[in-house]
Amino acid sequence: MAGDPGAESDIRRLLAQYCQLLDDGRFDDWIDLFDPGIEFVVMGMHQHGHDELRGFIEPSQQADARGKHMISEPWIELGPDGDTATATVDFAWVSKAGAVGQSGRYHDHLVRHPDRWRFRRREIVFTGEQPEDA
Repeated sequence: MAGDPGAESDIRRLLAQYCQLLDDGRFDDWIDLFDPGIEFVVMGMHQHGHDELRGFIEPSQQADARGKHMISEPWIELGPDGDTATATVDFAWVSKAGAVGQSGRYHDHLVRHPDRWRFRRREIVFTGEQPEDA
């Protein structure tokens, strides 16, 4: 990504916060990482907006089911307007027992808000699958 190292740093922080806040069960802070019009896609299911997304994720991420989301170095491309970006980052989810339970790639469309970058669309693609927006 060329032209705005501050944006790249802020986007990297967003990607890390997604994992750590979710793993810690900090759902109020986690949901704030998303644009109000978020489209969240996983396993063919589409969640739209904060309420749908929170209703989908919170029940499946209770303390006894949490592990750690590990991410690789992201590929970030800033849009020509400087206020949008795309990012792809590989992930692995590790259970409390230390086993890799899932792996794949996050495909993100990001938008800059006055206070921070936020996810506008996140598609979770498990290893061996193809993204819908490919």
